[in-house]
Amino acid sequence: MASPTLLMRVVASAYSVAEKAATIVRKVMAGGDLGIVEKSGANDLQTKADRLVQMSICASLARKFPKATIIGEELVIWVDPLDGTKEYTEGLLDHVTVLIGIAYGGKAIAGVINQPYYNYEAGADAVLGRTIWGVLGIGAFGFQLTEVPAGKHIIVTTRSHGSTLVNDCISALNPDSIIRVGGAGNKIIQLIEGKASAYVFASPGCKKWDTCAPEAILHAVGGKITDIHGNSFQYNKEVKHMNSAGVLASLRNYDYYASRIPNTVKQSLVP
Repeated sequence: MASPTLLMRVVASAYSVAEKAATIVRKVMAGGDLGIVEKSGANDLQTKADRLVQMSICASLARKFPKATIIGEELVIWVDPLDGTKEYTEGLLDHVTVLIGIAYGGKAIAGVINQPYYNYEAGADAVLGRTIWGVLGIGAFGFQLTEVPAGKHIIVTTRSHGSTLVNDCISALNPDSIIRVGGAGNKIIQLIEGKASAYVFASPGCKKWDTCAPEAILHAVGGKITDIHGNSFQYNKEVKHMNSAGVLASLRNYDYYASRIPNTVKQSLVP
């Protein structure tokens, strides 16, 4: 298994570089020139912040750990420099996170989520930004764990990548309400802070760097995340980056939601 000493060194470094990344994200926004380019389309954007944060995180981890992508044989670091890029370009700053996930033997074991703009609407005296982190078997920190009231079914899902399949899947769960937000990291935060009971995304599009850090934090507090079929995600270096069979996650009552995913949805999403 991964050395506990090495793991905590990596987590501590990830925490530090995520805080630095948040400063870069805020500086780019304040500068007014986001340097937006389209990758695969209007809903798949990249900004100057994405590029600068990616360079900063990778350079910092590479200096401290000469094999930053893969340390030893099986420890892999997954980085999303700006999760919620589309929302960032639209000024929906509370959706934006920086994600650093750590996996060993293909499993997510630790993660850091930084919210550069946490509290940004709370007034000039509020502390801007926060970092949430977690290690499997130890716990998760930087937030107040809260559960949705018993019997309430609140679904959090995509804001900008909706489809008939996504909507059909959510309808089958008969939710009391639906929250549509950007960013996988932000969606998991909705779960652990009691704002939503399940995260449902019945579509390809989410990548391993989107889910590794959030998965580790969710698992550290007793939650569960899989694809729509109930398969666990794998995070070894050879794995395909796309989570092609969607995402299903909850803090509690995972089986309740998994049992209600329609077979027609499952048949449309190939693992």
